[in-house]
Amino acid sequence: MSVIAAATPVWAASEDRPRPATAPAGTVETRYCMWMAATTGTLIEHVQCWTRDHWARQGVDVDKDWPKEGVRTEG
Repeated sequence: MSVIAAATPVWAASEDRPRPATAPAGTVETRYCMWMAATTGTLIEHVQCWTRDHWARQGVDVDKDWPKEGVRTEG
């Protein structure tokens, strides 16, 4: 229980920061890391990092989904 209590202020502080309206600009090689829904049989969500092109092939609009699901960029 003490681990959860100690982590709560950090989590709460990160939620207070304003989220960008669209994904940050990047190059063709930039990977956008976003939360993915849990797969069948599990409740655990995970973060996936793909390029804009790869996200588009999966039917995801990075700019539209970034404010809610975006975590970080790489590259």
